[in-house]
Amino acid sequence: MRTTVGIVGGGPAGLLLARLLHQAGIDCVLLECRDRAYVEQRQRAGILEQGTIDVLRACGAGDRMDREGLVHDGIELHFDGRRHRIDFPALTGGRSVMVYAQTEVVKDLIALQLADGAPLLFEAQVTAVEGADTDSPVIRFTHEGREQTLRCDYVVGCDGFHGVARHAIPDGARRTFERTYPYSWLGILADVAPSNDELIYAHSERGFALLSMRSPVVSRLYLQVPNDTDPHAWSDERIWDELDARFALRDGGWKLQRGPITSKSVTPMRSFVAEPMRYGRVFLAGDAAHIVPPTGAKGLNLAVADVVVLARAFAHLHTAGSTSLLDAYSDTCLRRVWRAEHFSYFMTTTLHPDPAQSPFDTRLQIAQLDRIATSTAAATELAENYTGLPIG
Repeated sequence: MRTTVGIVGGGPAGLLLARLLHQAGIDCVLLECRDRAYVEQRQRAGILEQGTIDVLRACGAGDRMDREGLVHDGIELHFDGRRHRIDFPALTGGRSVMVYAQTEVVKDLIALQLADGAPLLFEAQVTAVEGADTDSPVIRFTHEGREQTLRCDYVVGCDGFHGVARHAIPDGARRTFERTYPYSWLGILADVAPSNDELIYAHSERGFALLSMRSPVVSRLYLQVPNDTDPHAWSDERIWDELDARFALRDGGWKLQRGPITSKSVTPMRSFVAEPMRYGRVFLAGDAAHIVPPTGAKGLNLAVADVVVLARAFAHLHTAGSTSLLDAYSDTCLRRVWRAEHFSYFMTTTLHPDPAQSPFDTRLQIAQLDRIATSTAAATELAENYTGLPIG
C-alpha cells in the first residue's frame, strides 16, 4: 500500500486530519488499532472551544453538534462560600464554548469518513513507524491477520501517549517535559438533569469539585481524590454528600440534585510535552505530543488546533509546492501548546488544594479567585484562554 499521508490513530485528531486532507484533495490512509464500537464509546472530554466548533462546522461535521450540543456562555466559580459567574461573550467579543462529548465528535467524523472519505481501517495494529528521516517513511501494521506495510510521503502520529509514532523520533532528538500532580479526579455519570445551566468549578478546603454535563438529562461530576483511589470504594451516598459539602454556599442559594450514578472512574492529573512535534517526515499531533490536566478543558481542543495547522501546511505543499508551513509546524503548535499547558496548570493549582499545602497557600488560592471575581482584566484573561486562543 502507498499513500501521501499515513495517519496513525483514529481518535478525534486523526479523524479530523483525514477529513481536512480529503477536503483538500490530498490522499491519506487512516489506521486505528481498536474496533469501531470501542472508538465510538471511549469516554473523553466534553468542552469544545469556539475555534473547534467553527472547524467542525466547516468540515461538515457540525450538524448534529449544533442540534444536540449545549452552548455555554460562561462558567461559575464557587469559593470561600461565594459564587461568581464569568460571562464569556462579554469578555471575549462574543466567543463561547459548547458541551458536546468527544464520543459524539468521533461518531460524526467516522460517519463522514466511511461515507465519502479516505480509507479508514479499524483493528489495524501499528507495530512500527520507520524511516522518519527518509523520503519514504513506512508504517508497519497487522490487519485481518496479515502483516502489512504502508509506504508514505509523510506520517502523522495521532495515536496518543502510549502509541508508537512518538518513538519514531530518536531519543537523542526528542525532549520531554512533564509534571505529575498529587491528586486525581473521581468522575461520575448520573441520570439526573444538571443542577446548573453552566459548569461550576468549586474550590474547597475539602478539595476541588466540578459540575458538568453530558446532556440535558445526564450530569457529569468530579471530585478531587488521592492518587490510586479505587472508585468503587466510594459509595453513591458518600459521593453525593462530598459533592454537597464542596459546592456549599454561605447563603444556601443553590442545591445539587441527586440521581442514580451509572459510572465511576478515576482520572490521574498530569502535564506532558514532547519536543519537537516533527522529525523528518513524521509529525505528532494531539496526545502523542502533549497532555494537559483536564481542569482547563484543553486536551481535545489542542488536538484540533494541531491538525488544523498541519492540514493547512499539507494544503500549502499541495497547491504551492512549498514545505515552509510544514517546516514551521512544530514551532507554530508548541507556542499554543505551552500557552494551554500554563493555563491548565493555573486552573489546576488555583482550584485544587495540594495535600501538603499550608493555610497560607490556601489563602493565596482564595486571593487569586477573588481577583478573578473582582477584576475585569483577570476575568478576561481566564475567558480568553478558556474559550480558546487563535489557531496558528
